[in-house]
Amino acid sequence: MVLFDRVPMPVAVCDPYGIVRIVNAALAAEWGTTPGRLKGRDLLELFAPRDGAQVDRIAEAVKLRRRSRYTVAVTWRAADGAGRSGELTVDPVSETPNALPDLLVMLRVTGESAPRPAPAPVALHPNEERILALLAAGATTAGAARETGLTTDGVTYHLRRLSQRWGASNRTELIARAYALGILEPGVWPPQVRSSRPGTGAPEGNPAAM
Repeated sequence: MVLFDRVPMPVAVCDPYGIVRIVNAALAAEWGTTPGRLKGRDLLELFAPRDGAQVDRIAEAVKLRRRSRYTVAVTWRAADGAGRSGELTVDPVSETPNALPDLLVMLRVTGESAPRPAPAPVALHPNEERILALLAAGATTAGAARETGLTTDGVTYHLRRLSQRWGASNRTELIARAYALGILEPGVWPPQVRSSRPGTGAPEGNPAAM
């Protein structure tokens, strides 16, 4: 898995129906997220086919257990807001002759349009930025508290405040908003706050005890 993640070309392994099993950092970076957050997603929801007939041909070939290389022209919008076009190269792979093969998928970018304007800077307390980075890496509330020197109630206070501000219903959505707003650096592991972001003062409330 470590070697897979170091492959510079965007690569994923999907089940026979296109659901992501594993994906490397290069492909996850196209969406400004981490590999684990793309697991279980439908690859064709992430990368829209230009021609549905290409997908139908691959599906039929997989069903018949044909071992050939196939290509699909796709479009998507990258983490930086740019519209991109490219090509998915699909190789059926399996160690079991009678089972439907998994799919090794490689992405090649062929075109790019101008990115969307960058979002306006979002002023956060340094503790909030640090907590978001820790949660994106998989930390629990208790783990984030240990790393930041806060209490668990303090971490919960910051998370509740951010969730209310951004209208996030859960922590997964909260982390997704942090990437979308440019607070967390896309394509970086472990997750990091953008170094160019200025720090801010303490948030309202009683953060000194937090």
